[in-house]
Amino acid sequence: MENIHIPVLMDPVMELLDIRPEHSYADLTAGDGGHTAEIAERLKGGLLISFDRDISALERAQARLSAFGDRIKFVHDNFKNLPAVLDRMEVTSLDGILVDLGISRYQLTTAERGFSIMNDGPLDMRMDRGQKKSAADLVNGLSAKELETILKEYGEERFARRISEAIVDRRRSGLFKTTAELAQLASRVKPKIPAYKKGIHPATQTFQALRIAVNRELEDLGVFCSKAIDRLAEGGRLLVITFHSLEDRIIKRRFQLEAGRCICFRPADMCTCHRIKRIDILTKKPIIPDEDEVRNNPAARSAKLRAVKRVKPSGKRGEVR
Repeated sequence: MENIHIPVLMDPVMELLDIRPEHSYADLTAGDGGHTAEIAERLKGGLLISFDRDISALERAQARLSAFGDRIKFVHDNFKNLPAVLDRMEVTSLDGILVDLGISRYQLTTAERGFSIMNDGPLDMRMDRGQKKSAADLVNGLSAKELETILKEYGEERFARRISEAIVDRRRSGLFKTTAELAQLASRVKPKIPAYKKGIHPATQTFQALRIAVNRELEDLGVFCSKAIDRLAEGGRLLVITFHSLEDRIIKRRFQLEAGRCICFRPADMCTCHRIKRIDILTKKPIIPDEDEVRNNPAARSAKLRAVKRVKPSGKRGEVR
């Protein structure tokens, strides 16, 4: 049981989803089924669709939640394919959608998955193990400039150039095979961590950047939000939990756009933003875990929850950015 993922922000998630027993919902990142179980508990005759691109995670959730029977429909797919899946299932609309963009405890603590800095394993990091490219392919195949771009853009790593050049230099004596090899290189290359950042491994941002690149996590994330809103019934809610600033920035910007707000910062007569208001933003500021939750579940410390509600469209359409 020690590898069971603890779902974050459970109370505000359930409050904001505002679950009605006979309606339809989707948990687009099942993980170990924590949020899925809480939603299913509240349904009486409704439908819950639970997605995960990681077949191992989906099978674990399915086994843990077997008592719910047909109340939950499990789907092995990337959550970004939600519209196609709903069409295939002949589900016209949903009353609530939850997306938790975090990585599960099981993935982090299972060395063979290659996500962990602390547990040595193959340099993998694929959420869907059916896809071809792994972290090893990127680390061993990309140029120093390409690696630097990934570390800068996806990891916001200050020492991206230093690390990427060290990776390419190290490859001359042998390709990277394990997570420990990469973690040790980052530790050696980066300056000593200041005292106030103790506890943060020097390779954290490198691993984050490679994981995002391998799984293409940020690709079309904003567009997905708009497509998810398309499939909400009027009054339906979309909730997104993020764990780093890159994700949160994309979600915040897309929600502002769908709320009919200008995000191009041009004068009013030059604004070309999508100005149709389709949602109300329910969280003026993102909801974050309180001290008790962080103490009980340190992995929750960087979580942020944003939520919106579908409303009747109003306003004037401009360019969709």
